[in-house]
Amino acid sequence: MTTFKTSRTFLTSPAALFAAIQDPTCLATWWGPAGFSNRFSVFEFKPGGQWVFTMIGPDGKTYPNEAVFLSIEPDRQVVIQHVCQPHFQLTITFEATAAGTKLHWEQIFEDDKIAEQVRHIVEPANEQNLDRLDQALRLRNEKNAVDE
Repeated sequence: MTTFKTSRTFLTSPAALFAAIQDPTCLATWWGPAGFSNRFSVFEFKPGGQWVFTMIGPDGKTYPNEAVFLSIEPDRQVVIQHVCQPHFQLTITFEATAAGTKLHWEQIFEDDKIAEQVRHIVEPANEQNLDRLDQALRLRNEKNAVDE
């Protein structure tokens, strides 16, 4: 199996979820598993744009990452190709629902063996990523309410 999927309903609009990816300051606060932080050196949010960043683990260990935004459909979908090891394509889709937005997260690895080797990391990390996104959205909403 090379594909990992998860989904979650957020009590917000597709536009708000899209904005949390489009805004590098916000994205840096929630991208990655629990306890990680990010340092972005290149963030070109456009089709074909590069995204070069370092994830910093809770222990201070650094993990260089490089990706390309393959396609971007505002408020609907973002497709990211991770171009350093491990190679994978991540598709994040936003589906409007009566309750808000259902986010679909599909990560497809190029190599079955690598996917199996990282399964124990990827599955919980993807859920933690969405937990952190939810928290970032709540903080953003609280800040906006205070600013109004």
